[in-house]
Amino acid sequence: MKLSKRGEYALRALIDLGIAAELGRPILQISELAAKEKLPIKFLEQIFTQLKAASFVASKRGKLGGYSLARPMNKIKFGSVIRLIDGPLAPISCVSETAYERCTCPDEDHCGLRMLMLDVRTAIIKILDRYSLEDIVEITLRKMRRDKVSPPFISRAFNLGSVLSELPPGGSVSAKRTNERRTRAA
Repeated sequence: MKLSKRGEYALRALIDLGIAAELGRPILQISELAAKEKLPIKFLEQIFTQLKAASFVASKRGKLGGYSLARPMNKIKFGSVIRLIDGPLAPISCVSETAYERCTCPDEDHCGLRMLMLDVRTAIIKILDRYSLEDIVEITLRKMRRDKVSPPFISRAFNLGSVLSELPPGGSVSAKRTNERRTRAA
């Protein structure tokens, strides 16, 4: 198994969506994801088309639209995503469970290479099917906190309670924004 760039970018984008969701931003625009990962938007859109067709992500149109996770993070297993994007996890086709093809070996049952690759396939499957998006997001955020690194997408995350508590008495949101713009312009 070799993870393609397309598979790598799909996994990184899902991790980004998971991190954003944990930080209170359940929807991200594709331009934000593309900018963070330094990817062409069109390429990322193609990947998201595949992820959406398999119900890993959902999309919402409009100014406040974008992509969000379509399933709980603990239901998105890395093995499933890789199979969707890159195909079987087996290193050679004669050991694949989903795309088996007879190899050129004259005695497949006693082929040492096949026996070794069966073990490799089994180890890969055990790891990739065990880890969920929830696990990887948790690990990533824990390491970011430990290293005092600001998570991506946090600058636009907000808490409605804190926004409401900062409103001036009897003031409106638009009045507060006007005051903030004046302060920044000064």
